[in-house]
Parts: sequence; C-alpha cells; structure tokens
Amino acid sequence: MGREIKRVAMNFSWPLGKVWGGYLNPFSKQSIDCPNCEGTGSSPEARLLEDKWYGKVPFKPEDRGSVPFTPDDPLVKSLSERNVSRSPDYYGSDSHAIIQEARRLCDLFNRSWMHHLNADDVAALIEAGRLIDFTHTWTQDKGWQEKDPPCIPTPKEVNNWSITGLGHDSCNQWIVVNVECKRLGYETQCSRCDGKGILWPTPEIEQQYEEWRRIEPPSGVGYQLWETVSEGSPISPVFATSEELADYLAIPENQKGTDSGTTRDQWLKFIQGPALAPSSVGYAGNLMTGVQAASI
Repeated sequence: MGREIKRVAMNFSWPLGKVWGGYLNPFSKQSIDCPNCEGTGSSPEARLLEDKWYGKVPFKPEDRGSVPFTPDDPLVKSLSERNVSRSPDYYGSDSHAIIQEARRLCDLFNRSWMHHLNADDVAALIEAGRLIDFTHTWTQDKGWQEKDPPCIPTPKEVNNWSITGLGHDSCNQWIVVNVECKRLGYETQCSRCDGKGILWPTPEIEQQYEEWRRIEPPSGVGYQLWETVSEGSPISPVFATSEELADYLAIPENQKGTDSGTTRDQWLKFIQGPALAPSSVGYAGNLMTGVQAASI
C-alpha cells in the first residue's frame, strides 16, 4: 500500500482507515455506468479484443501468427515440474502428474492473446517503453539504461517472458488493443459516453463534478501516516515529532499489511525524507516496500 506523511493539526481526529471526506467528490454518486459499454468506456470492437487478451472469449494463437504452447515445450515442462514439486499432495508426484499439469498450463496459456503477441504487438509495446526488461539494463549507480546496440526482442521471447513472471499488466493490454483497433479501423471508445464509462443525469451535475476540488485536512505541525491506495485515509495517530511517529510505526502490532518488518530507522528516514512512497519498489533484483526503499 502506498504511504504518505502529512503534516496536520495536532487536534486532527478523523477516524483511522476512513477515507478523508475532503477527498470524496459529493457529485460522483449521481453518475451511472454507461449501459452501452458497461462502464468500460470501450467500443464493442475494443471490448472484444480486450476479452481475447484475457482469454474470456475464444482465441486461437494462430490468429496472431503464433505457435501454441505444447506439453513438451521445455519451458512449459519446467513450469509444470515446479508446480508439482511445490504441491505434491495436490498434484501427485509421478510423471503422469507432471504431464497433466503441463496440459493444464498449455490450455491456460493458449486461450489468451496476452501470451501470443506478434511482431506488431511487440513493436507497439517497445515504442511505448513497456518492455524495458528486454531493451534496457539496470545498474545501481545509473538505473535503467538503453542497451547499445538496441535490443528488439522476438515475439517468442516476449511470450515466454509473459508466462514465467508477472508478465503484462493492464497498461500493456490497453496499448496493444488500441494499436490493433487503429490497424483494423475500429473506434476504441464507446460512442455513447465518449470513453468516460459513465453518464450524468444533467450537464449541470457533470459540470459540478468536474469543477469540484479536493480539500486537504487541516494543516499543522503534527506528523501522521496516510495510505494512498484509496483516495487517502489516515492510518496512524497524530504525533508532535517525526521520532515519535517512527517509534509508533516500528511496533509490530501497529504495522499495516506489507509494512511488516519495517524498522524504526527505515520509518524515520522515510518520514524525514521523501515522505511519499509507492506500494513496492524493485531494487537490485529485490522487491521491497516503498518505505524500505526510501531508506537506502
């Protein structure tokens, strides 16, 4: 969960874990999901492509010029052996169990466009800077640097990558689907809601919604930890000093979710330093919370 330190009034007493009222647009509840696109904002053609991306409707790898994964594919077999070895009580432990799991994985992988990109799909992601695992190298002193000479991964390399790790996110899906829509001459947005996904009872209410501005909590000398995954809510009491807040947050029972294991020194550096961090950060091949990364 994202974290932020706010300087608020010492007597600020908004309930912990409750979204601050000043961050909630009072007009938002008057909108309704667009019935034409079911709140997605996408055209029918784009929605069909999105469903193919996620395997929600029939899809054939051959339609993208890709070769289906098979149970004897070395990568699929390796994934199958890994899964079986980790849960023998569920899968079994003989060669038949490995074959069955490999077949299941193939069925899963072959039903989704996301695991069968072609050269055009890969080019769209590279142009958008979304395949830096292939096109860049990372070092602690320089961060991400483009490879020289440039590296252009093959569709097979990207497709293998997509089944072995976190793979593609919704941003990659949006990029590839939009490029494909343009290639086919399709509209990408819903014509009824203009891509917004919602409709308003009147233009006046929509204008009030658009003109509304957030109201920050009362400022002051106090230190308080907020989560930023929702619109924003306080998750610690208010303290007079950064040291007192760090003492409080270092107590195990006061740590929320992924904060577990964060030390007092890490909290203090975060509070006195950036005071704003994402949920997690990849650093030198390790995944850690944003608060922990801020202390490095």
